[in-house]
Amino acid sequence: MSAAPSLPAPALASPLPEGPAPPPAPLRLRGGLQRDLLRLGVLPCALLALLLTGWFTHARLDALDSLFEAEGLAIARQVAALSDLSLYAGDVPALQSVAQAALRTGQVTRVEISNSAGVYVSAGPAAGVQQRSFSAPVLLREASQAAFAPPGSALAGERPIGLVQTFRDTQPLSRARATTWLTSAGLALLALLVAWLAARHMARRISRPLGRISRTVAALQAGHFGARCGVAADAPAGRAPHELATLAQDVNRLAEHLQQHQQISEARVREATAVALMRMTEAEQASLSRARFLAAASHDLRQPLHAMGLFIDGLMAGASASQRPAMQRLQESTAFMSLLLDDLLEISRLDAQVLTPALADVRLADVFDALAAQHAAQAAQGGVRLVWQHRGLSVRSDAALLQRVLGNLVNNAIRHVPLDGTVMVVARARAGGVRVEVRDNGVGIAPIHQSRIFEEFYQVSNTERDRRQGFGLGLAICARIAALLGTRIALRSALAHGSTFSIQLPRAGEAAPPAAAAPAEAAAAPPASVAGLHCLVVDDDPVILEGTRALLQQWGCTVRVGATFDEARAHLSAPGAALDVVLCDLQLAHAGGADPADASRGGLAVLAAAREMQPQALFIVISGATHAEALQRLRQQGVLLLTKPVAPARLRALLATRCAPPAGAASA
Repeated sequence: MSAAPSLPAPALASPLPEGPAPPPAPLRLRGGLQRDLLRLGVLPCALLALLLTGWFTHARLDALDSLFEAEGLAIARQVAALSDLSLYAGDVPALQSVAQAALRTGQVTRVEISNSAGVYVSAGPAAGVQQRSFSAPVLLREASQAAFAPPGSALAGERPIGLVQTFRDTQPLSRARATTWLTSAGLALLALLVAWLAARHMARRISRPLGRISRTVAALQAGHFGARCGVAADAPAGRAPHELATLAQDVNRLAEHLQQHQQISEARVREATAVALMRMTEAEQASLSRARFLAAASHDLRQPLHAMGLFIDGLMAGASASQRPAMQRLQESTAFMSLLLDDLLEISRLDAQVLTPALADVRLADVFDALAAQHAAQAAQGGVRLVWQHRGLSVRSDAALLQRVLGNLVNNAIRHVPLDGTVMVVARARAGGVRVEVRDNGVGIAPIHQSRIFEEFYQVSNTERDRRQGFGLGLAICARIAALLGTRIALRSALAHGSTFSIQLPRAGEAAPPAAAAPAEAAAAPPASVAGLHCLVVDDDPVILEGTRALLQQWGCTVRVGATFDEARAHLSAPGAALDVVLCDLQLAHAGGADPADASRGGLAVLAAAREMQPQALFIVISGATHAEALQRLRQQGVLLLTKPVAPARLRALLATRCAPPAGAASA
């Protein structure tokens, strides 16, 4: 066992000689500390004046800059708002009128209006070095498009069609700033002068005795308990001694007591420090080890599972009739493993706080209709009656996340009610919102289990861990999603009396437009053709690389492969290369044995190179990473992410979007 580290001794204000030293000559103090403190109060006043002057100066300068910026941006946006129809129609005279009108306000010196079609209108003299520019995009709104679009054409939302730039002279702003600085400097100099005069006078009265006391305290702190202050009191008859002299005597008495307990205190401090450091180090190492293990295990499990799915799908097309049952069992096992990893990834995303709910007014009738269509077959198979009562209510929430939570609760209720049982989903208006309840008349949940059913992998009636009954992650995910929506899942249950899960949601605004009815489920469409696509696959796992290439070639795609950043860059910059899709792993091995986690030569670096050299290509990251840092980094980059293992049908449907013509495309 290693020896406990000793505490470092703080440095002394001035070195003291070892051994006994002759006491210094006593310093005589006269007067009282109260008068000295009154003088000392002048310095804080001066400092306060300086701080207030600086604060008000800073606030004034910020206000000037903010006002200047706000006025410039407001004018630019106003001109942009007045120019949308004219710029869309190419009406140059109207644009010139708008620019001249902005100049006549006297707040700008130059206005420029332009777009990518070559329309350019300017008014005012050329911009100089003492002018600041402000830009605002010209947005074409739906109402504006409707005036020019042919009947029956699809309209997009707001989109930029041009740019407005306005220029303002910064000389008035500079003069105002200079005036503010001069005024503040004068006030600051005056405050500094007063403070210096007061401090100079006070230092002569109290600096020397306080210096001796301070040096003695520093020596005591360093462990030299033989040091003494050497300040003597010399008070006239009938008057109390000087306060600093009394303080010096108290410090001397304290030094005597500290000298007696020095050894005991040092031993206790060393022992407590050693134990605390050891426990803290052990806790940090355990936490880091768990995090590394979970991240590595998740990634290493997804890699072979992803490769297995690719090869199974590739072999299924050529499998014989006797081989198909075994291949289907392999696909089923892969699907169960993929479901488990997807649930783990969902929990990682929620814990990493990388999901942001899109709050909107949601009609519960639409949510209930979608859930009814989704669970009708399961309920009919189990002989369960579903009852939906939305009562015309609407809530303020994320429709997809809300449907995910309620769908999981309904699915659990259907599985745990007896034959001919009933599952009821009811919406009730309550003070401050709407409460949505999922009730069933099933077996119920014992009180001993109610506090744990929202834990990961906890299942009440699946002690055999039958994978067909799930993995015990659904309620844990629902609890996290509910917290993301700003609510929580409440439970009321008793054995043999069923269960009621409920969530409280804010009520939607009265003027919320009704949502469109959910489309009916269409019949399964045949696999879309992706033949002819030029694809680049980048992955450092040779098995996944070979499986992906074989599968894409089987679909009729032209495939290039690479295992490192350098190989991927070579394919991207090859002469005549015109790629449609780039499939890339997040972590790539590097030539020379570099760290695969190095982002400067990983999947995001390939993304940057692809956006520069092949901007028309669809870039997809296929990764098994689930740790919070990787998910947050991908979300910030706006990357399309597929988590391993990826179902080949999902990958094919995504690639098919590159073959379909864009919806609503208009001729130039």
